[in-house]
Amino acid sequence: MPKKIAQNRVRTRVTLPKVTTKSWLIAMRRWFLKAALYSFLGTLVWVISLKFLPIWITPLMIARKVEAVFEGKNTKIYSDWTPMSEMSKDAPLAVVASEDQLFPQHWGFDFKAMGKALKYNLRGKKIRGASTISQQVAKNVFLWQDRSYIRKVLEVYFTFLIELVWGKERILEVYLNVAETGNMTFGMEAAAQRFFSKSSAQLSRMEAARIAAVLPSPRRFSAKNPSSYVQNRTSQIARQMRMLGRGYVSNL
Repeated sequence: MPKKIAQNRVRTRVTLPKVTTKSWLIAMRRWFLKAALYSFLGTLVWVISLKFLPIWITPLMIARKVEAVFEGKNTKIYSDWTPMSEMSKDAPLAVVASEDQLFPQHWGFDFKAMGKALKYNLRGKKIRGASTISQQVAKNVFLWQDRSYIRKVLEVYFTFLIELVWGKERILEVYLNVAETGNMTFGMEAAAQRFFSKSSAQLSRMEAARIAAVLPSPRRFSAKNPSSYVQNRTSQIARQMRMLGRGYVSNL
């Protein structure tokens, strides 16, 4: 009897589903879409938060501090967040006149300037940039400092986001506080205190223009001890400021 029962038993075999190339690709696509969605939501929350919060530290400030540690130099960061409304009206006008005169008009990118820079760089040895104030803010606040294609793509992404979420006034306010204005010095307020022994609210047109004049290379040039190049550039910026007028940036 036991033998007969054993012969009549239905033998079952457990088979595992085969992992095909198609199912693997579907899984990878789902993972990629989820990662992209979470990344977008994370960066969106980050950008929205910084629309309202003071930005006390940036990746560039951290990089400068690390460099100073390894070089055995003073590691103190000079930065003093100040609302744009508490600065001299010449401070925002100076940086716009110096760095990006189309700032009130474009959506983060000056394609005409970018085209000119590309042509210049293709035939010259010295690299010329064409970054707008919005692009510089995106790079300084959210990204690292190099010329890789990955960073450039992310710069475009964050530039688009801050233009959409922050608006021009906030972008300019952040730039006035995080732009490197001297050795270990960031922002108009810190520069005004260190180089002119006054607050940014008391800056004259020429003083604001001189700080703006060193922005292309703030560790090479000095607003406190200006070279002939900085003096000439200061005069040029002051003339542009007079032509633009204070109202150019007052209604952003």
